[in-house]
Amino acid sequence: MSDPLRLGIAGLGTVGAGVVKIVRQKAALLEARTGREIAVSAVSARNRDKDRGVPLSSYAWEDDPVTLATRDDVDVFVELVGGSDGPAKAAVEAALKAGKDVVTANKALLAHHGQALAELAEANGCVLRFEAAVAGGIPVIKALTEGLAANEITRVMGVMNGTCNYILTRMENGGLSYDEAFAEADGLGYLEADPELDVGGIDAGHKLSLLSAIAYGTQVAFDAVELEGIGRVSIEDIRQASDMGYKIKLLGVCRMTGRGLEQSMSPCLVPATSPLGQLEGGTNMVVIEGDQVGQIVLRGAGAGEGPTASAVMGDVMDIARGTRVTTFGAPASRLVASTPAKAATPAPYYLRLALADKPGALAKVASALGEAGVSINRMRQYDHAADAAPVLIVTHKTTRAALDAALAAMPATGVVNDAPVVLRIEQV
Repeated sequence: MSDPLRLGIAGLGTVGAGVVKIVRQKAALLEARTGREIAVSAVSARNRDKDRGVPLSSYAWEDDPVTLATRDDVDVFVELVGGSDGPAKAAVEAALKAGKDVVTANKALLAHHGQALAELAEANGCVLRFEAAVAGGIPVIKALTEGLAANEITRVMGVMNGTCNYILTRMENGGLSYDEAFAEADGLGYLEADPELDVGGIDAGHKLSLLSAIAYGTQVAFDAVELEGIGRVSIEDIRQASDMGYKIKLLGVCRMTGRGLEQSMSPCLVPATSPLGQLEGGTNMVVIEGDQVGQIVLRGAGAGEGPTASAVMGDVMDIARGTRVTTFGAPASRLVASTPAKAATPAPYYLRLALADKPGALAKVASALGEAGVSINRMRQYDHAADAAPVLIVTHKTTRAALDAALAAMPATGVVNDAPVVLRIEQV
């Protein structure tokens, strides 16, 4: 009979406590499915006395996660501390250098140091697994690295931040302003300590950069992700997009083009009838398109104790079975540095403009668009508000460069009151 697989868990917050609960409550199931007992041998957290709703007295305690990572009775180091540097990075590095396998939920750490850590893992014969770092309980990492490994991936896109999706859903369903929905999410404890990680698209951008690396065999390039948060999305945009058959989502999209790797995380319009358009609340969804399999849609809980602990344990159980997979689906030495490319694949765009109440205003805007080579598909004008007339335009497919040229020319028309709102329309 195999020896037990012994875990050292650093970080006993919501997810860490959830992992301990699964190990304790589902021991027979875990052993039946892996052929090996899985046990916790030691733990670490900032506060030893906090009640976490699960017994911890039978486990060795380490105040320092680095010490925990190098204990002789730890086979797999489970890092749930968080943060791109500091104790999390030091402990993961120590574990890998000591020949320990590592399972982490830390997307920021991998987004900033993924290549170096993948190289370190392979140099020491270890595996570094991170299913829980992207989209909570959805097994998207496993899908890309294993199930879809025979495909050339043509596009990956998805809603990867449940807090942003909750805010946008509440704005639409509750008729709330952005500030009202933000305050509600904050009151429910949905926002990070630094809210900009959520609403600024940073958290979701970390996740997208990890998926891009796996999908296209490249080194993680978070700094090349084009980021735009949801702060400028108004209830008027949501209502008017809905009126035209669309929903607004904070959407991550990556694709490899002849110019290089496009990675963008920004508010986009998607058809209201599409799977992404129907996604509500804190749920996540990742859509993967491969040359052999076509389109795959993965939907599920993107955060929370159970879903994220489930993802952690999925990685632990693979290690218990003896499954050894490279960090990003290919040897680290073969991951190439990508050429960053701004999102320039032609697409339709949504424009919301406030036009001065002057004769010929619409004609001047249409002329600015036409001179830049941007053609109008649909246009809708709403009732005047004070001295401004709200106008919505949906363009035919165009490049962002052409659209930017048109926007740059609009102040000279003298009829555009405020900076236009511009949202890409992603076909799903």
